[in-house]
Amino acid sequence: MMLFRWTAALCLLGTLGVAQADARPDPNLARNLAATCANCHGSEGRSVPGSGAESLAGGDKDKLLQKLMDFRSGAKPATIMHQIAKGYSEAQLEQIAAYFAARK
Repeated sequence: MMLFRWTAALCLLGTLGVAQADARPDPNLARNLAATCANCHGSEGRSVPGSGAESLAGGDKDKLLQKLMDFRSGAKPATIMHQIAKGYSEAQLEQIAAYFAARK
């Protein structure tokens, strides 16, 4: 019985350790979220000239976020951006806007 208690306690501690390891923020999360944008807006948010897609790199974070929120709410018309923006939480959209704003 004592061995069972020790085993159960060790398993519980191991589970807590895994939960703590997952609690660390992912340093690449914003980049990974923004990767979806590369198809239209280019790598690192630098769209190909003449493509018709807006370059996002170096844009004002608040303006980028507002555009994303407007796409998400449907206030800004789009062909596909409203669908893409709805797939992200507000916090994720903030990370994406900050990521592109930081690109120079």
